[in-house]
Amino acid sequence: MIVETLAVGTELLLGQIVNTNAAEIGERLAVAGLTHRQQTVVGDNLGRMVDAIALAMSRSDALIITGGIGPTADDVTREAICLATGRSMAYSDEYAEDLRARWERRGRAMPTSNLRQAEYPEGGELLANPKGSAPGVYIEHANTMIFALPGVPAEMLPMIDAEVLPRLRAAAGDQGALVSRVIRTFGESESAVGELLADIFAESSNPTVAFLASSSEIKIRLTAHAVNEEAARALIAPIEAIVVARLGHRIFGYDEDTIERGLATRFLDRGWTIGTAESATAGSISSRLTSQPGSSAWFRGGIVAYHEDIKVGLLDVSPMTIDKHGVVSEAVAIEMAVGARRVLGVDVAVSVTGSAGPDPLGQEVGTMIIGVATPDGARARTVRWPGDRERIRTYTTTAALHMVRLAVDGVWWETS
Repeated sequence: MIVETLAVGTELLLGQIVNTNAAEIGERLAVAGLTHRQQTVVGDNLGRMVDAIALAMSRSDALIITGGIGPTADDVTREAICLATGRSMAYSDEYAEDLRARWERRGRAMPTSNLRQAEYPEGGELLANPKGSAPGVYIEHANTMIFALPGVPAEMLPMIDAEVLPRLRAAAGDQGALVSRVIRTFGESESAVGELLADIFAESSNPTVAFLASSSEIKIRLTAHAVNEEAARALIAPIEAIVVARLGHRIFGYDEDTIERGLATRFLDRGWTIGTAESATAGSISSRLTSQPGSSAWFRGGIVAYHEDIKVGLLDVSPMTIDKHGVVSEAVAIEMAVGARRVLGVDVAVSVTGSAGPDPLGQEVGTMIIGVATPDGARARTVRWPGDRERIRTYTTTAALHMVRLAVDGVWWETS
């Protein structure tokens, strides 16, 4: 079963919207053991869409199209499918009535253009969209299964799971299982991780080994193909054990784990609380921590201390420390963390001071200092990031969360 995906939208070509749908669909197809051969992006141009659909049908068993099925004039995916397959356009009176009823329940008058969503290629089938008003479309033509789905991820992904994958699996029959295990790490560069695992990368073909970098975190993906999921996981297990043994405390999670989720578990398990004292990151660490549901059970508060008088007056940073070391220094970061731990009444406090740019602040742009104070003491680490202000702040926020993890685990930030 060869599957192709076609994303429709000029905004994708212009970079105004990131095509996250391609990654999400690709991952789901891989887990289902289906061959995802090609991804294409085409603008909202009827002629080019027809050409893209016809080409995809000539080389695939199934085509998943996302986008272009809304109510506006530039939503022409239905028309493109009709032209590419030589079909006329049908109309569902039943769905049109359903649309009218939806708008009436909202107490609003429905624009006439919304009735375009009741149109579909003749011989096709409307697919339920529980999250929106635009139904999907399914047709079979010239031995190709064609699915047209909304481009909005929140609408598209449930339809992939409920409507598309079951049909593809049934058509494909027993393709075996393709299983991936993602090991998430922090503390080494992608190249360093690659060197540590170079031999298994070269020697292992099933499972395969891949390295993925994302915002200073490195993922190692192990992917195995076998007759079933259990057998695939059995192939992965010994390779995973080698990776874990070599990377040790650099590993912070697996698969869908995040550093925020891992910290939430740690604080709940210990009955500890955390607070923040941020200068250059301006509350980003607090925001990441409180993205977790139920974070009020372990997060007490944060202080954004940009000016020296706030650091001195609120966090008890010594003016002599600033005079001697400068505001962007490990000594100041430690005193900020210790002060925040006292002021906020928490078990753990994390602090940041630094020079995020564009103008240097006592240190070269990209120099950031992270401090952590726990019941066992306080330490700080200097990190240096390339890039613009937002990248520096984003990477520092991620690093600070990992410094907290290492401190809470008693490992601190050893890199050897």
